[in-house]
Amino acid sequence: MPATVSSMGFARPVFAHPRLDALSERARACGKLRVGVVYPCEEGALGAALEASEQGFIDPVLIGPSAQIRAIAAASGRDLAGIVIVEAADARSAARSAVALAAAGEVGALMKGSLHTDEMLGAVVGRESPLRTGRRASHVFWFDCPNYHKPLMLTDAVVNIAPGLMEKADIVRNAIDLAHGLDIGNPKVAILAAVETVNPALPSTIDAAALCKMADRGQITGATLDGPLGFDNAVSLDSASTKGIVSLVAGEPDILVVPNLDAGNSLYKSLVYLGGAACAGLVLGARIPIILTSRADSRQARIASCALAALTARQFGA
Repeated sequence: MPATVSSMGFARPVFAHPRLDALSERARACGKLRVGVVYPCEEGALGAALEASEQGFIDPVLIGPSAQIRAIAAASGRDLAGIVIVEAADARSAARSAVALAAAGEVGALMKGSLHTDEMLGAVVGRESPLRTGRRASHVFWFDCPNYHKPLMLTDAVVNIAPGLMEKADIVRNAIDLAHGLDIGNPKVAILAAVETVNPALPSTIDAAALCKMADRGQITGATLDGPLGFDNAVSLDSASTKGIVSLVAGEPDILVVPNLDAGNSLYKSLVYLGGAACAGLVLGARIPIILTSRADSRQARIASCALAALTARQFGA
């Protein structure tokens, strides 16, 4: 397979991503989603939003200092003709204006520009926010992994640092909702831990077992859960069989749930940088989806996240 040398200095394999291509085609068929792009004051953020528009995924509303946004566009040769710009002096006021637009139904999703994540999410899920719900906000990655036989989701590798049991329950519910929005009627959810047996010395295994029992009792619905499972026996039926694990989820998960942000962030970067996966991601749990990308994310990942939002926004009523 071909390889490119990344900015990190190592050869990074280039894979085809047919599942991402299929997701993108489905998203285009849904029509453009009107998205508030919050403080797009650097070329990467602005360029990704405009390219997502050109590719048929979103209709961007740019929220921030108009003179600065126009200057960035001009410097990169971008045409803003026909693009709505909502004036906001700084990042925090841009986030507040974006939340107000979303609450009024003027946009169906929000996309993070070049402001800090806490500025963005603080406005969305703050105590007084009209977008706040009774559910914990969490992030879900969607992957096209070359070495896995179907799309794979991972949560939460971005927002929740060390969630407790009830926070994990909401994290699972948010991921299940996203799966349903992608027409996966009964997703298989693997609750990951370092080992696949319950061990009081490893709280992640206790939480995994409790989440599965919550599903048995109808507190979590719409999916099949199993855990604790190690990563190996979650994604490999051979590994599970070798260890004598009988599971409806092993080898077939649609969703991986990690115990904490350290584990999730490491796994996400491993899949992308060494596994050749393409990804998209959304924050869920608010009244609209949030496209929360990082400055380190590739242009492909930013645009794919717009496609994912456009495809699933109908479940929010957008």
